[in-house]
Parts: sequence; C-alpha cells; structure tokens
Amino acid sequence: MKRRHVLPALAAVALPVGPLLAQQRRPRIGMLSTIAPNPQDPLVRALVDGLREHGLIDGQTASFEIRWASGRVDALPALAAELAALPVDVIVTGNNFVTAAAKSATSTIPIVMVLGADPVRNGFIDSFARPGRNITGLTNEPGQQIHGKMLELLKEAAPQTERVAVLVQASVGYDRAQLTDAAQQLRLRLLWVPEVRQASDLDAAFDAMRRDGAQAYLCVGGSIIYAARAQVAALALQHRLPGIHFSADYVRAGGLLSYGTDLVAQWRRAGWYVARIVAGARPAELPVEQPARFETAINLRTAGTLGLKLPQTLLLRADLVIE
Repeated sequence: MKRRHVLPALAAVALPVGPLLAQQRRPRIGMLSTIAPNPQDPLVRALVDGLREHGLIDGQTASFEIRWASGRVDALPALAAELAALPVDVIVTGNNFVTAAAKSATSTIPIVMVLGADPVRNGFIDSFARPGRNITGLTNEPGQQIHGKMLELLKEAAPQTERVAVLVQASVGYDRAQLTDAAQQLRLRLLWVPEVRQASDLDAAFDAMRRDGAQAYLCVGGSIIYAARAQVAALALQHRLPGIHFSADYVRAGGLLSYGTDLVAQWRRAGWYVARIVAGARPAELPVEQPARFETAINLRTAGTLGLKLPQTLLLRADLVIE
C-alpha cells in the first residue's frame, strides 16, 4: 500500500486566498485516492492547477498529504483515518466510495468531493443548496437518470442492440433497479457481469459479456476502470462490442461513445472549494455544484472498425468527434 506521493513543482504566482495563508503554518490538504496519482495524469494536473490558481502550492503555501490504496478499496478507510489523525485541514476525494471512506473517518474535517454521484440519496449531503454537514464540492451526475440517457444514446448508435452488459467497479454506488427500469423502457435487457476490483478483472468481465451474449456494454465506471480506459477500449474492439462511457477520455482512448461531464474541469474546479475552506468557509454552507452541461463524444474510427454507421442526427449533436 502506497502512502506518499510528491506532485511535480509547477512555477506559479501565488494568489491571496484569505487569512489562513498569511499564518505561519501552511494549510494541510489531504488527498485520498484508490489508485496512485500519476503526476502526468490530466486529472491530477487539473487539481494541482486548480489549487495553484488560488495560491495553494505544495511546499510553498500549502502541504499536500496524499494517500492512495493501490487499487484496494478495502484499504481506503485506514488511509482516510490516517489523514484525519494528522490532522489535515481538508480532504479531497474523487468518487463515492472514496468520499464514503473519508466520511466514516471524520465528521468535522471538511471534505471536498469531486465526482459525487447522487450525493443526497447516498447520504453525503442534506441538499445541494445547503449541504448541512462537513462535505461539499461537485457532482458529476445529478442522479441515476444519467444512465438512462447513456443507454438511449447507445441504442441510437447501435439500434439492433437488445442485450447490454453493465461494466462497473465494485463499491461504486448506483441504483440497479432504476437502471433496469431505464433499460426496460428502451426494450433492453441488462446483463450483470462480474464487478471489477482491479484492472486484471477486465479480461474476465469482457469474456463474460461475450459468453452471456452481450451485444453492447454500458460502462458505469469507477477510478480503477477509468485508469485502465485504454485497456477497456482494446477489449471492446477485440470482442467487437460497442460501448458507452461516462467520460470523453474513454473515447480519446479508443472507446466508441461517451456521455458525461468534463472530468478535467471538475477536478480543476475543486481547487476553488479547497481555497474557500482553508480561508474559513464552512462546507455546510457551500452549495454543491451540479454539472451545467453534459458532453457527447464519438470515435468514428472505432465505429468503422465495429462496422457501425452512426446516424447523422447523433453526429450533429456530438461535442467531440474523433475521425
């Protein structure tokens, strides 16, 4: 299990963010992740840039305390408790199970979630306008209805599809019953393949898709699957399965289709929340931001390899088309 990771030093001009940065003690910013934060990863760089824009620079005006679980979800609670015991001034978390681990570790240290999914139903906040607890930040989906929209676009791209496998990481919170209802409205049958716990599980998941007669797949996702998105795209082509994903980064890696938020923008925006909190703002009173718009991305090269002729109406609505 890895404990500490030093992010690259980036030249910047520090901006004043409030009285706390004027104190001698640097604010400690905790970051909790399932996978090791590669400094070159666009999401890691987005967070570092977002913090830097508000004057929070590791080793200069702040200290970053980073803990990651090497892909082991079961290691997250102990790492979250370690951050809480230091203590840190704020903890930045990604998806729901990372946020849940931080929530279990502390009810007082502010937590900034970046990719919260349905945070009211999952008990992280009381409401979007007034979170009411020690958790605030951003959601990457307002609720489970996004999965229905993803299935709708997948059906439009591959209209002959009747059986759709669900590719999801273990412990990622989603409503299976609501997803099933959305599929039934589109005359789709969902296939529940083994959940992914580590990247090496992806081969078995795609083998199960083919064995069960899947004609396409829906990637609900998770940080481990996201980190292995190039592998997901390669396996999809190997098994000749069209798929839809929650981020355009999958499409850039060779996936067919995506519908979701701009993840880079989400992580960069998290820097604003951290800066407000270390300057004295209370997370209970900082409204949680919902995504203002969702992006559709299409990889035409992948469509051609899969033998799909995508309708012009779908192409015209896409925000990103890779040819």
